[in-house]
Amino acid sequence: MKRVTIYDVAKEADVSLATVSRVINGSDVVKAPTREKVQAAIEKLGYKPNAIAQGLALRKTTTIALVVPEASFTYTGQIINGLIDVAKIYNYNIMLHTITEGITDIKNVIEDIIKSNVDGVILYNDKITMPEMDELSKYNIPIVIIGNRVKGENVACVYVDIEKAIFEITSKYLEENKTKIAILEDRKNSYSSMQMQKGAEAAFKKKGLKFDGFVNISSDARTSYLFLSKWLKDHKYDVMIANRDSQSMAIINAARENNIKVPEEMDVVCIIDTKYNSMMRPQISSFSIPSYDLGAVSMRVMTKMLENSEDFEREIELSYLFTPRQSTKN
Repeated sequence: MKRVTIYDVAKEADVSLATVSRVINGSDVVKAPTREKVQAAIEKLGYKPNAIAQGLALRKTTTIALVVPEASFTYTGQIINGLIDVAKIYNYNIMLHTITEGITDIKNVIEDIIKSNVDGVILYNDKITMPEMDELSKYNIPIVIIGNRVKGENVACVYVDIEKAIFEITSKYLEENKTKIAILEDRKNSYSSMQMQKGAEAAFKKKGLKFDGFVNISSDARTSYLFLSKWLKDHKYDVMIANRDSQSMAIINAARENNIKVPEEMDVVCIIDTKYNSMMRPQISSFSIPSYDLGAVSMRVMTKMLENSEDFEREIELSYLFTPRQSTKN
């Protein structure tokens, strides 16, 4: 079957191409009788406007830029799936930009985003700074941040409160008189590290104690594992908490090398739950974070921002659930 084009509609309605274009794109300069004639021709011929062409006419590209760190693909896979599923419903395309530690400059990514004339930006990357956020904002581009609680003009965020999660689990251990609690730095996610530290500090403060268990990984250590292999020779804890699965595995392996039994002598907890946590032995206790929902809700918020809707929240907090496994005693 021949594809119906805008030319066919113009011929059927006996009007110019410009008039058809104006009707399709909702212009109010077309008189009612003419508009009705064009709409009748569209219905008769079964014409479907090309989304990209329509977007260009409206100075929109129907494209959303998604920025994610390459190092987090294991976790962000479900975020991306949720985001794409909702994008399909609302006929948006996703343009993926990745940030690679030490290779990709976020400023270059911002420049590419601006040049591509996208309608909005969804950002999962803790390393972007406020000046860089301001750079995006000055182009009046709607921005949705995944994972971080950020306030700003034309900015919304969807996140899980990691600080609260750490506060709760730290408080639990303190109630059991386990005060030797360590939070392992995540050099790939400084924002999460900061949230984890603040949560532990708040729990200790509530008990009238001071938290001094934040473990900075030395700059000369190539991996968490190499650092921990030496660190755990002289440092003993009741529990160690890491952000990512690979760090939790590094803790367990380094503990085993230093004859520290998990969980008999030390509990190990991971913040971000992935399939690898249940593959490890012992299986790693972790927080189930709704990664698919983070992506899906973020995209829905973006569509509402682009529709100039007032019926949406700019800060949406999603819930988490602690899943105990073999790396903790209870």
